Amino acid sequence: MPDHGNLTEHLPPAADAEAFETLFANPAVRIERIVSHGHASAEGFWYDQPHDEWVVIVQGEAVLAFADGRNLALRSGDWVAIPARCRHRVESTGMNTVWLAVHASPASTGVEARPR
Repeated sequence: MPDHGNLTEHLPPAADAEAFETLFANPAVRIERIVSHGHASAEGFWYDQPHDEWVVIVQGEAVLAFADGRNLALRSGDWVAIPARCRHRVESTGMNTVWLAVHASPASTGVEARPR
């Protein structure tokens, strides 16, 4: 795990799958950089995670789809909080899209993923 770096430098080349890099982790939280090059979740696949997730688009763009039928378009600087067990998928991403994702134990805050 690195102890410092730059989120937009040294991006991995385009590949068949998104690139995930853990930047920080402890028992309560994990922070990762995700690099997408036009990727999307496989048809019919849904994330259904046991933890809360907060993501921000550092550069590029993406569209998240939610099981309730909502789509959320994100561009550089946009963020979204996704509560545990909120089924979602990556509908599309731009080339060289960089995400910062924070995964944490579920909270009882009632936060729901929604457009601003």
